[in-house]
Amino acid sequence: MSLPAAPFGRMLTAMVTPFTADGRVDLEGVARVAAHLVEHGNDGVVVSGTTGESPTTTVPEDAEILRAVKDAVGDRATVIAGVGTNATAHSVELALQAEKVGVDAVLVVTPYYNKPGPAGSLHHFTEVARATDLPVMLYDVPGRTGQAIAPETYEAAARLDTVSSVKHATGNPLDTIALRELGYDVYSGDDALLLGYLAHGGCGIISVVGHAAGVQLREVIERFDADDPAGALATFTRLVPLIDAVMGVPNYGATTAKGALELLGVLEDRHVRGPLVPLDEDEMARLRAALEEAGVL
Repeated sequence: MSLPAAPFGRMLTAMVTPFTADGRVDLEGVARVAAHLVEHGNDGVVVSGTTGESPTTTVPEDAEILRAVKDAVGDRATVIAGVGTNATAHSVELALQAEKVGVDAVLVVTPYYNKPGPAGSLHHFTEVARATDLPVMLYDVPGRTGQAIAPETYEAAARLDTVSSVKHATGNPLDTIALRELGYDVYSGDDALLLGYLAHGGCGIISVVGHAAGVQLREVIERFDADDPAGALATFTRLVPLIDAVMGVPNYGATTAKGALELLGVLEDRHVRGPLVPLDEDEMARLRAALEEAGVL
C-alpha cells in the first residue's frame, strides 16, 4: 500500500525554541536543534508552532528563529513557519515575514480563545492565504484552540489556490478519508495515532517525539509504505513508552521535548518561557527511563 505524495516530506518535527537562562532566544541552540533533527530522520521542520512556544515570542524573534533554522538546514529539509495566532492581522504579518525569509510553507492554526466559528475561521485562513504565494497548511487541534475546523470551512478553504494540506490533531484519523477527497494532504499531528492516520490515507507526521526518535518514526512510515504493516507496528510498539512519557505530562510538548534534548546532549538545559515551567527532576527521571526503554538513549 503506497502512501500518497507528501509535499513537504513524510517525517517532520514541530521543533522547540531554545531559550537562555535569562529568557532570550538561544539562536545557537535553535541551529543545533534544527541540524540534529535533519541528521536524525527528519525531512522537514515546523518552526514557531505550539512546541516552539510561539505565543511567547515576538515578531522580530520569529524572524531570527526562522533565519537561524534556514541557515542550519540549507536545502537538506523543508521549513514550515508557524504563523497562526488569534489575530488575523498578526498572522498576515508573520506570513509576509516568513515569505521574505524564504520558507517552504506556512502553518495556520484555528484562532484560539476568541473562537470565531466557521465563517470567522474561513475569513482568517483566507486572509493569510491571499497575503502570500506560499503554500498554506491548516492546523486543526481543538484540544488547544477550543474548536475544530468545521467541514464547511474545510470545503471552502480547499478552493483557495494555496491551501493544500492540514496538520490534523483532532484524535480522529477517520476524518482523513473525507479530507483526502477534498484534496488535502493530511499529516498526523498526534504521535500516538500515526499508524491510524497512515492507514486512512495520511501522508506523514508532524511530530513532537521526533525530537528524540526521528529515525525510528521514519522507519515506521517507510515500513508501512513498503507494505510491511507488521514491521511498522513492531517498530512503533518499541516507541510506545517514549510516546507515553513525552505526551503524558500536563504541559507536554516544549517541556518534554526540551527535556529529551537535554538528556540526549543536544541542549545544555531545558529553559522554557512562562507560563510553562520546565520538567522537574522526577519527570526527567521518568523521561530518561522511557528514552532508555525505547533504545534512543
